[in-house]
Amino acid sequence: MKKKSWISHLVLISISVFMVYPIIWWVGAAFKSNEEMNSISIFPDKFIFSNFTEGWTAIPGFTFTHFYLNTFVLILAVLFTTLISCSLVAFAFARLDFPLRNFWFAIVLTTLMLPSQITLVPQYDLFNAFGWVNTYLPFIVPHLLAGGIGGSFFIFLLVQFIRGIPKELDEAAKMDGCSWFGIYCRIILPLMKPPLVTVGIYCFLWNWDDFLGHLIYINSVDKYTVGLALKMFVDSNSAVPWGQLFAMSLVSILPAILIFFFAQRHIVEGVATTGLKG
Repeated sequence: MKKKSWISHLVLISISVFMVYPIIWWVGAAFKSNEEMNSISIFPDKFIFSNFTEGWTAIPGFTFTHFYLNTFVLILAVLFTTLISCSLVAFAFARLDFPLRNFWFAIVLTTLMLPSQITLVPQYDLFNAFGWVNTYLPFIVPHLLAGGIGGSFFIFLLVQFIRGIPKELDEAAKMDGCSWFGIYCRIILPLMKPPLVTVGIYCFLWNWDDFLGHLIYINSVDKYTVGLALKMFVDSNSAVPWGQLFAMSLVSILPAILIFFFAQRHIVEGVATTGLKG
């Protein structure tokens, strides 16, 4: 048994090293000069820390501070609208009795299996007709209506959690003269902290990584997010400062990494408690 365990650990470590190698090379490349990029060594002979400072101000007329502010403003607006809209929709599906409730919930679940590329062109035509291209509205408005990236999944997650909350709490609130909206605000919403934190984390991470959506709808450099700013380093007409590009890309994922590591407990707690009966 010990020999089998030793072999299995060795195999797992080998696979892990193989998978982590590109990330280690990426970190080392952030400190390399252009001349060393083709070197087989992971880390440079001389660490060039100026890649970070020069990369931060490499975009003419802007710094990455501007792009970070744009990104955080956009994502915080999306995050706030997502938590409000998805929790309201989930409460309606879980507690209210209205015509064709199960049918509409099935439609919501069906959209989980619908690739986003299918709706890409119709959505662009619609938002372009509204005059929303080159604004943040194509990202905020769908989330305000419980749509956008992950909307269907968030609704499903919250519905399962609300169904696990005893309905006796609703009945007691009704006896005290509480309306449905009052039940949502005073009873359900305070109990939904674990799944709402999970929804917020996923919403932040998925929208932070939404390079394609930002590329399609945002055209002006002053409205660029961090991902679009990184694209500006690659110019076919001039030499690419690879060291600065890798340095800025490394900095760009730090918020997502920090949120993931500090919020792992909340992610597990939110998913684990979903669907449990009270």
